[in-house]
Amino acid sequence: MRGSIDGLGSSAPIGMMLPAVFADDDLAQRFVGGLDEVMAPILSVLDCLDTYFRPSVAPLDFVRWLAGWVGAETEGGEPEPLLRAAVAAAAYLHRIRGTRRGLSEAVRLAFGVVPEISESGASDWSARPLGPVPGETRPRLHVHLRLPHPTTADRHRLDTLVAAARPAHMPYTVQVTPTEAAVPAERTSER
Repeated sequence: MRGSIDGLGSSAPIGMMLPAVFADDDLAQRFVGGLDEVMAPILSVLDCLDTYFRPSVAPLDFVRWLAGWVGAETEGGEPEPLLRAAVAAAAYLHRIRGTRRGLSEAVRLAFGVVPEISESGASDWSARPLGPVPGETRPRLHVHLRLPHPTTADRHRLDTLVAAARPAHMPYTVQVTPTEAAVPAERTSER
């Protein structure tokens, strides 16, 4: 949490703005010095306001607030780098929401892993009319995520995320499985 910072100097000291008659007045200078101490954190925030809206450098508590403000798909328990990346990408994700790429990016930002997505849709072009319609007749979407140590909370989080980021008409299923452990190569010894 931000607050008053001991010893923080003001970027615009009030004592320097007083009329010349108060320049040597000790009481007036001490009085406005107290106001400077109260105003310094406010002026510091205003001087650096543009950095508060850059998730890469903003204070973490402000990034959490900003996540709600821009509609980032976060739960609040993400590691700091994933949270900052999700907030930074929120506007972009809103533009591509409902597409395969948008869904893949939303899942990648939430879990740090690219999902496997299969769907029923397709597109095609033909110079002849009445050609075959591409894709499947029934809409479907399946999102498969491989995590090192999956939990039921991961499945619930994926389900919630896919429900929010998929096309509205599309029925979907989700699956979370453990990543395949690297099988150690058998050692062969030469004799």
